Amino acid sequence: MKQLFTLFLLILLSCDMNNPNAIETIAQDSLEIDAIKKILDTQKKCWNDGDIDGFMQGYWNSEKLIFTSLNHKPAYGWKNTLERYKNSYPTEYSMGEFRFEILDIEITSKKNAIVNGKWELMRVNDHPNGLFWLDFEKIDENWLITKDSTISFDNYF
Repeated sequence: MKQLFTLFLLILLSCDMNNPNAIETIAQDSLEIDAIKKILDTQKKCWNDGDIDGFMQGYWNSEKLIFTSLNHKPAYGWKNTLERYKNSYPTEYSMGEFRFEILDIEITSKKNAIVNGKWELMRVNDHPNGLFWLDFEKIDENWLITKDSTISFDNYF
């Protein structure tokens, strides 16, 4: 117990408590991470409600949006990405239940973040799953996905 206390004390003393900016940055990053998680949770709800249009609200509505996957050529632009989703998942049944696990969120600047995680669709006849990497950018005070790179384990391994 004494060693644990000593370790805690050393860690505490190594922090620059005279730097209020460091504490403020950590608090701000926490708020930004929560905002990003809220976007992803809203997307999951929309997907599971069969609402692809609602799901797409988490993406940057721009021709500069990029969506890549191993199954298709890259999609450039919000409209092309929406069309790909609607063609790939024409019914609620084909959409299944969407689940994901965030593995890491890194705030890289005041306006940029990177998220990576695992995804899966629970469907009656199959269970596609894989990994995703998302680039987020804060645009007009809203976090939006500007690049989505997704792989499916079914097609990769």
